[in-house]
Amino acid sequence: MWSAAIEERARAIIAEFTRRGLKIATAESCTGGLIAGALTEIAGSSSVFERGFVTYSNEAKVEMLGVAAATLAAHGAVSRKTAIEMATGALEHSQADLAVAVTGIAGPSGGSAEKPVGLVHLAAATRTGRLLHREMRYGDIGRGAVRLATVATALDLLREVAQEP
Repeated sequence: MWSAAIEERARAIIAEFTRRGLKIATAESCTGGLIAGALTEIAGSSSVFERGFVTYSNEAKVEMLGVAAATLAAHGAVSRKTAIEMATGALEHSQADLAVAVTGIAGPSGGSAEKPVGLVHLAAATRTGRLLHREMRYGDIGRGAVRLATVATALDLLREVAQEP
């Protein structure tokens, strides 16, 4: 179902986070639950995966994650600020130790000069206060390719945010 690279990343996360006793929450927009799907494809994921939020609409981002309506009005759904609020909101609305959030424009439409197709903002946060953000510009490589590239980047970001400082 998944590429070998994505499956390898997910398997490594499940193994490491099980060993460390860490729980994950996901907050997904453009990936529509694919990050949660990649993680839960791995046997034993129930010891690590706490919950996932698919917040495709702005209303869902506000209602389920507590993203500020003012943030969405000022910066838009596809922005650094929104991704960060999604990640911290996932922590606040779960029992997870860390969370990853993604919001972007997978295409083929919806892009603009300022926010082109393939632009994705990712954020990861921990209960200990670590916060990472990535802005990815995958380009207009096709909807499926943008979504899968985002999954791979999100899994990498989860491992990175979980590293001991």
